[in-house]
Amino acid sequence: MLSTIALAAAIQSGIPPQTVQANIEASSPAGPLQGTLLSPGNRDGQVVLIVPGSGPTDRDGNGPNGLRASTYRLLADGLLSRGVASVRIDKRGMYGSASALPDADDVTLDDYAADVDLWAATIQKRTGVPCVWVLGHSEGGLVALVAAQHTADICGLILVSTAGRPLGKILREQLRSNAANAPILDNAMSVLDTLEAGQTVDASKIDPSLMPLFRPRVQRFLMSELSVDPSTLLAGYRKPVLIVQGLQDLQVGAGDAQLLEHANPRAQLVLVASANHVLKPVYTTDRSANLAAYSNQDLPLADDVVESISSFIFNHSISQR
Repeated sequence: MLSTIALAAAIQSGIPPQTVQANIEASSPAGPLQGTLLSPGNRDGQVVLIVPGSGPTDRDGNGPNGLRASTYRLLADGLLSRGVASVRIDKRGMYGSASALPDADDVTLDDYAADVDLWAATIQKRTGVPCVWVLGHSEGGLVALVAAQHTADICGLILVSTAGRPLGKILREQLRSNAANAPILDNAMSVLDTLEAGQTVDASKIDPSLMPLFRPRVQRFLMSELSVDPSTLLAGYRKPVLIVQGLQDLQVGAGDAQLLEHANPRAQLVLVASANHVLKPVYTTDRSANLAAYSNQDLPLADDVVESISSFIFNHSISQR
């Protein structure tokens, strides 16, 4: 029971006094996975599992190289204010889940999808919900799509800033779009062709400037990503799907969201005019201003992001009763 002082503070802050914020652990065979449960305290409510995007991104949506957007923490806070619980997680081998994998790069898309399956079962046991909504951001959307092919405990998918094309097409487009890449373009295309064929590439055959992208330690993961097509995965999915795409996104475009919608016409598409890739509001075409928002954890999420997600969840939870 909250003390009188704590209760008054909770009321003043606008946080429901029954709110539960706690560490939650999923016991994987390799080692424990860690996350944060944020719940309004209603055991008959809805729970969203937030699956992070690419690279060393933590459960709050932050990481090295200036990524301080706190996107996942802000999503969790926003959903809480609308009565929706969430679990945001650290990927295996990273941060709180570091002990689950000695080398965070030694992983595949299927490994991450298996972790989603494990998290869904763990959340069901902890909260008593019959199923879990899975929200995948960026690369996390692809993880969610792979997991949804075999995980029965998913209520539906929320794909946020998620590519609608195979990774190979995206990488080729990005590499060709930069004129400065001309001297290394042939090498990049050759490496991609080899990885898509399921074969690794020795470091001696990779231009040094391409090593951050194609270094041998990440090739196993890259090959697992290159082998799947998100639109194909979504085409056969029969549960509810929400696609959320910002029109200020520098990494994933509206065309990708429309490809996903076309693959599954039952899916609901929401285009957020001001949102960039990390869901922060951007009102200019200036690239530097857009990227600056990646480092601003005090900047709120763009309007309509949380409202669209919570409304989608409630509308489908009512129809499923």
